[in-house]
Amino acid sequence: MSFKSVSERARGAISLCAKPGLSQQDVEDIWMSNGETIVSICNFAHLKMLTLPLGLYQSSLLTPKQREVLEWTADGKTLSEISEILGKSQTMIEKHLRNARDALNVVTTAQAVLKAMQLNQLFLPEDADK
Repeated sequence: MSFKSVSERARGAISLCAKPGLSQQDVEDIWMSNGETIVSICNFAHLKMLTLPLGLYQSSLLTPKQREVLEWTADGKTLSEISEILGKSQTMIEKHLRNARDALNVVTTAQAVLKAMQLNQLFLPEDADK
C-alpha cells in the first residue's frame, strides 16, 4: 500500500504478506471481508510513523523557505543556482541556510540537511541513488 504525503519528495508504503500456507483464494477472501479494516490500520500506522523519531518538532522547526533552500542544497545545487531558481539574492539564500542551521542547532549545512531529513523536515529526491 502506498500513502499520500504532504511533501512531493516523501513516499510511504507498507508491505503486507499472508501467513505461510494460505492459498491465494484464502488471501482474497480475507481481503474481501477485512480489506477496509486493514487499510485503516495501515493508514493509522503510516501516520504514526511520520511522527518518528522527533515528530513533536516537525511543524515548527523550519520555515517553508528554509526547507526549500535545504531541499535544493540536498539536490546538489550551488548557492548561485538556488539563487537563480528562487529569484532571490545569494545573500538571502545564505541567510535562509544560516537560519536553518541555527534552527536545527548544527554547524554545517550538510549537518542541517541530514538533521532535517531525520526530523522529517525534508526528504531525499526520488532519484538520489542514480
